Amino acid sequence: MEVNVLPHRRKILVTGVAGFIGFHTARRLCRDGHQVIGIDNVNGYYSVELKQARLSQLTGIRNFQFQRMDLADKPALLELFAEHRFDQVIHLAAQAGVRYSIDSPDTYAQSNLVGFLNVLEACRAHVPAHLIYASSSSVYGLNDQLPYATSDSVERPMSFYAATKRANELMAHSYSHLYGIPTTGLRFFTVYGPWGRPDMALFKFTEAILNRRSIDIYNDGAMSRDFTYIDDIVESIARLIPLPPEAQTGARNKVYNIGFGSPVKLLDFVECIEDTLNIRAIKNFMPMQPGDVLNTWADTRELEQRIGFRPQITLATGVPSFIDWYCSYYRV
Repeated sequence: MEVNVLPHRRKILVTGVAGFIGFHTARRLCRDGHQVIGIDNVNGYYSVELKQARLSQLTGIRNFQFQRMDLADKPALLELFAEHRFDQVIHLAAQAGVRYSIDSPDTYAQSNLVGFLNVLEACRAHVPAHLIYASSSSVYGLNDQLPYATSDSVERPMSFYAATKRANELMAHSYSHLYGIPTTGLRFFTVYGPWGRPDMALFKFTEAILNRRSIDIYNDGAMSRDFTYIDDIVESIARLIPLPPEAQTGARNKVYNIGFGSPVKLLDFVECIEDTLNIRAIKNFMPMQPGDVLNTWADTRELEQRIGFRPQITLATGVPSFIDWYCSYYRV
C-alpha cells in the first residue's frame, strides 16, 4: 500500500525523468503533492519515442515541470540548482546496460562519471536535505557469496558499467565527508514493469515470443535474477526520501540493496512469460556473455528495517502487468 511519507510539499529534482525508474518515481511524487522538476537529455540509447511517451504522461500534471538538459552541461545544471533550491534530489540519470558498456565505454564515462560529478558539485553549491542516487547490483561483480550484502567486497567489477557505478558510490562518500551532503546510494536489482526498457529481458522476450522469434538463453539457462517490480522500487524510494543517513565515520553516507530479496531461475522467468502469453518460446541456448554474472540475490533486510517496507509484488503478478501494458502500448 502506498504511503505519503513526506507530510509537507517539497521541491524535488528527478534526473533521468524520461527513463523507466525516473518516470515512475516522478509520477508517484507528483501524486503525493510535491513539486517535481524533471530533467533528461532524451538520448537515443533506446527508443526516443518511448521516452517521449513517458514524458507525455507527466507533462499534463500540474505540479510537474520538465527541462531537457544533459548533465554534462555543468553551467546549466548549476543554474537550475540556483533557481530552484531543491529540498531533495533523486539522481536516476545514467547510461545503463552492462553489454553496451563493452562497446561504448566513453558514453559511460561522460554520463555516469562526469554527469554524476556535476550533480555532486551542484549539491555542494546548494546542499539538499537528501541526495538519493542510483547504483547497481552489478557492483558485486565476481563476488560469489549469496545473498549479496552491502558489507561484501565490491572491488572486482566485471564490466565498465559496474565500475562507473562503484565509482559513483565512492564519489558520493567523498562529497558527503567533505561537504556534509547527505547521500544514499541504491543498488538496484533487475527492475521490471510497465514502461520498462526495451533492452531488458522481459521486454525483449515478450516482443520475440509474440512475434514467434527465438529468444537467446545465456549460459544454457543456468542463471538466476532477483527481479523487482517497479511499484515496489518506487514505494521504497518514497519512504527513504525523508530519511537521510546519520553520520558514519565522518560522512552522512549510506548504500542499500533495493530488490525483491529472492532469486528466480531464468527458465522459470521465461515460463512465467510463456504462461501469461499462452505461447511457448523458441529457445536458443547460448554460452555466457562477457561481463554477465550467474546469479543475483539481494540481502534487503537493512533497507526494510530503515523504511518499514518490503517488496510484495511477485512475478506472477508483475509479469502479467507488464504484458498488459506492452499489448496496450503496442496495440498487439
